Order: sequence, then structure tokens, then C-alpha cells
Amino acid sequence: MMTARFIVEGRDVRLDVSARTHVMGVLNVTPDSFSDGGRYLAVDEAVAHARRMADDGADIIDVGGESTRPGADPVPVDEELRRVIPVITRLATTLTIPISIDTRKAAVARQAIQAGARIVNDISGLTADPEMAAVVAEAGVPVVLMHIKGTPKDMQVRPSYDDPIQEIKAWLAHQIAVARRAGIPEQRIIIDPGIGFGKRVRDNLVILNSLSAFRSLGCPLLVGPSRKSFIGKILGLPEGQRLEGTAAAVALAIARGAHLVRVHDVREIVRVARMTDAIVRARMKE
Repeated sequence: MMTARFIVEGRDVRLDVSARTHVMGVLNVTPDSFSDGGRYLAVDEAVAHARRMADDGADIIDVGGESTRPGADPVPVDEELRRVIPVITRLATTLTIPISIDTRKAAVARQAIQAGARIVNDISGLTADPEMAAVVAEAGVPVVLMHIKGTPKDMQVRPSYDDPIQEIKAWLAHQIAVARRAGIPEQRIIIDPGIGFGKRVRDNLVILNSLSAFRSLGCPLLVGPSRKSFIGKILGLPEGQRLEGTAAAVALAIARGAHLVRVHDVREIVRVARMTDAIVRARMKE
């Protein structure tokens, strides 16, 4: 069985995400993120954690300075910059893997790129800030377009879909077109269906089971199930005890076509990804 080959290329970045699953390590420099808020607020602690994730096999470090947990309020630009820029500046001189900036704000993306970030991970899929697409295009960096229904403040207030896969797919197709019109070429676009962002438990399960439906969009696929609340609701476990549930979701996501996974527990999930890759690629060679 043959599948399309995807190579993500941009400024100082070349990731062959078809060769193997790439792992994006989460680095939240926030006081209130749902799982690890407050643990890496100090620059030295954040940098040390990023280095550990790199040593554990992360392919990308995703730095975020604004919590996007359900119900979270937006963070002012100046505060978000204060949190992320010192960390990115330090990491850019010490890591050999690319740094991603997790932000909805063009001003933050611009300064993060100047500091050394080489990927923009926009949970709004270019909808929150009208200047974001131009910033990404001008900088020549890859961008993650994630689907979200609403905003972090209200996304889990009775979300509903008639057909989650078709609705999310149509939304992503529209945002891919927006990115292309802004001058972002297809080799710099990654899509993310937004597990947990304006989704009910059953929506997340349907998405994971139906990831192959997004192949026709022609972009590599990132999936971020790590420690999400749907795992907690199914297993009855708090955030810190969701590793096994995350591993199961990651393995299924890879089998269904994910090219990148965004996770907190890098060492364990790198092992899960490598094992799942071996199984999936054995099937593909038949």
C-alpha cells in the first residue's frame, strides 16, 4: 500500500514526516495550563525540560505562553512575549531540533520567529489574528492550522456537530485555501483536527477513528490527544495518570494516518510511535 509522501520545508526546517512519525514535545510556560501549568515558568526550568525532551527523542519543541484549556481567558501580548521570548532565545542557541511557537497572535509569532522559532502552531487556524497569515508567509516558516470551534473561553460550552468529520474537513480546506492565498505554499502547511478543542467525547473518538478522511486535503496531519479530558472521562483518571490512554490514542492515530503527534510524555510516546511505525510500515510494504 502506497501513501503520499510529505516533507515539511521552511526556513531552516526540513522534516520528512512520511519516513516516520515525528513527536512534538509540549513546553507550556504558563501558570494555568490544564496539565503542567506553573511547572516551567522559570526560564532555567523551561530550558532544562526542553533539553530533556530533546534527549528523549522529540523532533520539535512547542513553546506556548498562553493557556488554551477550556475556559481560559486570553493573555495580553506583552505578557505572552515575556513568557516565551527568553525561553525561545535560549533554546535557539542550544537545540538542534526546531522550535515551534504555540500562539494565536501575529505579534507573538513575529517576535518568536526573530528569536529563533521555526514553526508557528496556531490553534485558531489563522482565524484569531488577521495578520497571522502574512507574518507566516513573510517569514517562510511552516504553520499548523488547527480546527477549533469557538475560542478556549467558550469552546466546551455545549459544542455540537451534525457530521464532525465533514464539518472539520470543510473548515480545514477553507483555511488551507486562506493560507495559500496569503503566500504560504503547501509544503509549509500542517493540519490538525483539534482533539479536545470544541469537541464532545464522542467527537474526539470519531475523529481519531476517521483520520484517514483528512488525507484528501493533501497536507501532513498532526494530532494532539495528550492527557486530554476525553481520556480522563473514559478512564476516570486525572491529568497526571493519563499516559496509557494517551499512548493508546497516539498508536491509533498513527495507524489511521497521523504524521506528527503533540505530547507531554515524550520518552514514552517516542517508543510508542516507533513501535507503531514498525507495525504500520510492515503492512505498507506488503
